[in-house]
Amino acid sequence: MPALNPDQLAAVRHVDGPLLVLAGAGSGKTRVITEKIAFLVRERGVSPQRIAAITFTNKAAREMRERVGKLLPGDRGEGLTVCTFHALGLRFLHIEHERAGLRRGFSVFDADDALAQIRELAGAGANKDAIEALRQLVSRAKNEGLSPEQAREAARSPREREAAAMYARYQERLSAFNAVDFDDLIRLPLQLLEDDADLAAAWQERIRHLLVDECQDTNGAQYRLLKALAGSRGNLTCVGDDDQSIYAWRGANPENLDALARDYPALRVVKLEQNYRCTARILRAANKLIANNPHAHPKQLWSRLDEGAPIRVWSCQNADAEAQRVAGEIDFLRQSRKLAPGDFAILFRGNHQSRPLEKALQLLRIPYHLTGGTAFLDRGEVKDLLAWLRVLANPEDDAAFLRAIGAPKREVGATTLTKLADLARHARLPLARATMQPSLLKLLPARGAAGLAEYTAILARLQADAERLPAAELCKQTAERSGLLAALRAQCKGEPEFARRKGHLDELADWFRDAPPSAGSLAAQLALLAHADRGEPGDAVRLMSLHAAKGLEFACVFIVGCEDGTLPHEASLDEGRLEEERRLFYVGITRAKQALYLSHSRETKRWGGIEQRRPSRFFDELPAADLHRDGDDPGRDAQAKRERSRAQLDAIAALLRT
Repeated sequence: MPALNPDQLAAVRHVDGPLLVLAGAGSGKTRVITEKIAFLVRERGVSPQRIAAITFTNKAAREMRERVGKLLPGDRGEGLTVCTFHALGLRFLHIEHERAGLRRGFSVFDADDALAQIRELAGAGANKDAIEALRQLVSRAKNEGLSPEQAREAARSPREREAAAMYARYQERLSAFNAVDFDDLIRLPLQLLEDDADLAAAWQERIRHLLVDECQDTNGAQYRLLKALAGSRGNLTCVGDDDQSIYAWRGANPENLDALARDYPALRVVKLEQNYRCTARILRAANKLIANNPHAHPKQLWSRLDEGAPIRVWSCQNADAEAQRVAGEIDFLRQSRKLAPGDFAILFRGNHQSRPLEKALQLLRIPYHLTGGTAFLDRGEVKDLLAWLRVLANPEDDAAFLRAIGAPKREVGATTLTKLADLARHARLPLARATMQPSLLKLLPARGAAGLAEYTAILARLQADAERLPAAELCKQTAERSGLLAALRAQCKGEPEFARRKGHLDELADWFRDAPPSAGSLAAQLALLAHADRGEPGDAVRLMSLHAAKGLEFACVFIVGCEDGTLPHEASLDEGRLEEERRLFYVGITRAKQALYLSHSRETKRWGGIEQRRPSRFFDELPAADLHRDGDDPGRDAQAKRERSRAQLDAIAALLRT
């Protein structure tokens, strides 16, 4: 591994006081964080238990832990915290649950759980879009660190006032269920730390050095949480790149990087501008493009790598022709340059653009992986069955109970569940065990109590069988006896749909095939499922949105749909968000290591007709000398066309022989 460059070394060795590392694309920012952790432990004698590194995804946290493990082998890194913001918040609440008004063993509602509660609170008359809009407004208030009372005071429009009222009712429901949602994992720790100086001092002592990756993606609450944890000592290392801030739609605020200088006057800024990924041509294009955005801290990426091939710009008739050209080029490069499918990525602005690309790749039998499809464990019927299994394995899992009781529906409404939660809290029982108390059921509305009694009877019989049935068989029995299969059949429009969705449940049962009988074994298997790999792409062409591509790199990248109205997106143009669209294009360009292709369609289907489109305005911001457009070199283009035609004929002949 090459030595750290001077800027990287400066960032690693600055350990006293606040530091902002402006890390350009491909500049080795993750290495800086991991090397700094190792430097703190080995050279400065800091206990790993006093260090926390925070990132945004579980995958990034896992990779960071693995890298640190190699730098601090054995038990030298024991006690180090490397996790996401939300995992840190969960750890905080497990320790400080009483201060947060929670009982030990509280549940964490996922997005589906939260939406289900808001749907019930909104009532039968609310439509799907209105419910989703309320959920988003409630989430936005939480991401700004607002309590229900503060959200009500900040409301300026009737819609915001309605959302603030829903926020208050929703939070009361969560409290009744001894639950928090995903946003609360940030909001509640922030509220406690800002309101209690002694608690904040204790946590600042617990975490003496705080390192944060992708700081440009923090929202208001996350940034305030960082300040509360760092305190006035400010041993805070923020690593980020304002040029890669592409998540404003989910609350990210790149201005937080600028706020650091105001909040920490002693802030030191180190720029990482040497790129270890891209050829010189690709970097020149990226630099020239992003220079059109305003910058508080301008950067100029550079590389010691060679010039590389010109950036190809294709003009295609429509999306189908574009997809065929991209697939044909990938097939040609695989054969002529011996590249693997995993060396290629096709990036687009919206997931709907993947359909013609999938078809074109399938015709040439090129393996591909589409990022952003519904993961197996996120399918509704699979989550319903998992909820039943989770309650069987752990009757204290209130979040699982709340999903299972409604799968299928048993006339147990919100009023009954709220009353049950209140009774369970006073009896100090989890919800599932409370339903087994006849004395408590007598205090509930008759219809709801009957539904709970029916559920409890089914659950009791399944629990008795859990100790003797193999886990895979128990899974199948649960799907049948719970009523899930019958409800699924009623939901499906025909036998093919039912067979497909039932197949998902059968596949889930196969995941438990080797587990022996017993509730304890089931619990262990479910714990493993919670961390299951939800579909690694393997050696396949990656199809993904530009948003999903951030943090990845590929030898050869195709960015399709580079038309005004698509990239930049029409809504962004209407709303004046051109700068973020430019950052998104910049992210796509800097994913390419060796070869970059940019393509656009001259026409697109819209509202049942054909609409003409002009190439993306971003093409005018790229260095013309580094681009090769169709027609720039007729002789070379003709030769390339002949080579690709021969390759396609060879591929067709090979298909006919199989």
